[in-house]
Amino acid sequence: MLSPSAAVAGAFPAVHEQAMRRLAEVTGLVPVEFPTTRRVGASAAARAADVNAAFADPSIRGILAVAGGEDQITVVPHLDAGLARADPKPFLGTSDNTNLHQWLWANGIASFYGGSTQVHLGPGPRVDDVHVRSLRAALLTGERLEITDPGESEDIGVDWADPQALECFGEREATEPWSWHGPARVVNGDAWGGCLEVIQWVLTAGRFPFPPQALDGGVLIIETSEKLLPAREVGWIVRALGERGLLAAAGAVLVARPPVSDHTRRPDAAERARLRRAQRDVVVELVGRYNPEAVVCVGVPFGHTRPQWILPHGGSITVDGTQRRVFADYGSDLMHQE
Repeated sequence: MLSPSAAVAGAFPAVHEQAMRRLAEVTGLVPVEFPTTRRVGASAAARAADVNAAFADPSIRGILAVAGGEDQITVVPHLDAGLARADPKPFLGTSDNTNLHQWLWANGIASFYGGSTQVHLGPGPRVDDVHVRSLRAALLTGERLEITDPGESEDIGVDWADPQALECFGEREATEPWSWHGPARVVNGDAWGGCLEVIQWVLTAGRFPFPPQALDGGVLIIETSEKLLPAREVGWIVRALGERGLLAAAGAVLVARPPVSDHTRRPDAAERARLRRAQRDVVVELVGRYNPEAVVCVGVPFGHTRPQWILPHGGSITVDGTQRRVFADYGSDLMHQE
């Protein structure tokens, strides 16, 4: 386990320790902590040294980020691509870890979007079934799974400082059916994407080193964070992806169910539904404008809500617009060609 962004394992150790126990229980693997895993305020260079050490250690067969944060962009310049390419291994994380997913993808290494331990393993009375299934697929079995709707969702869990975080889920509600748009066709391709806000940072920093054609026929996966961006700001980022040519290159787009509340803001049910519809509508309109041939599915549970599926990044996803089903292949070779 690593903290390449915020070291919340040090700030909230009880949740972290429960996550380590559960990781061992559901996978049979032995969790290993690196020096900055619990070191709040560790430098970017020190955090990068842990990532490099994890790739360099042949006994480490998977790397899980504890959580996200907001400054991983400063860690990336300190990473050693040669170490990662010499021994590629599964990397799992969400949110700010989009930086690492992009760095790995640029170096020809597939990863898995999801699985931050402090968010998806440590809190609550148990680990959600869809998370266990995709975690085991990513780390152990390499199987192909259908991505389904678990029927309930929470925007945010109990505050990690509250002892109840170890025993209770956040406030959950029933999900809505996924929304399908575009032509009724089947798209199979490598997935690329992550948290929209972080993708914007990656592009601004010039860390997308390929032409848009590198994504031709692939599956764009996008989600938004607990910062609760208004729909129009989400649209601005998606529009920029369109202007960059990234929307036109995609064969399909998967849009996650977005969080629309946090610990301080909890709109009523009608307003929460309206906020989700507003984001859906702006994304669907923009994808249709730049790429009317893309198959679009909105509401998939990955990213910042829970329960969530871990999805391949750089690995294969099938989006079936005829049967309205989504499948993910967790057994793709970790080394891929752009």
